[in-house]
Amino acid sequence: MAEILVFSRNRWTSVEQMDDRTFRATCRVQDTLREAWVEILVKAPDLEIVQVKGEIRRSPEEKERDVTDDLQKLTGSRVGPGIKKIIRGLLGHSAHAEQVATLVDECCNGVILSFTKDVLVHAPKDRAGEREFFAGMVRANPRLYNSCAALSADSPLMEGLELDKDND
Repeated sequence: MAEILVFSRNRWTSVEQMDDRTFRATCRVQDTLREAWVEILVKAPDLEIVQVKGEIRRSPEEKERDVTDDLQKLTGSRVGPGIKKIIRGLLGHSAHAEQVATLVDECCNGVILSFTKDVLVHAPKDRAGEREFFAGMVRANPRLYNSCAALSADSPLMEGLELDKDND
């Protein structure tokens, strides 16, 4: 029988409101090769990251699996425009740093999306109105672009939308 490569990946993000000002966002990834998680605590109204922790439990790169010190560099950063650049700049570019940066970025996306859920209830039901509503929302906050399937580059809702790419 021929050998068949098997690969699977699960990644999930959750956001929990701890009190009236504190949010906990957690992102976990588990696939055939690795398992890791990151958790951030964010304080409103400034959306300041006040605590970050995480762990790489399993990885093909056996060395440098401790990411605690790197994650602490993010404390004091604010979730919002430019956070992707801040994350990448503070965490560096090693294999583990890239993986952890993706998880932190997903946590930040989760926090941002948790603030937009009340707005989404008011979206128009007609196709043209819906499209303009979401395009306007993304223009007002470019960080939402590519934060979920509905707001991805391939989504019909984002068709024709032009954004300033420097906001990542």
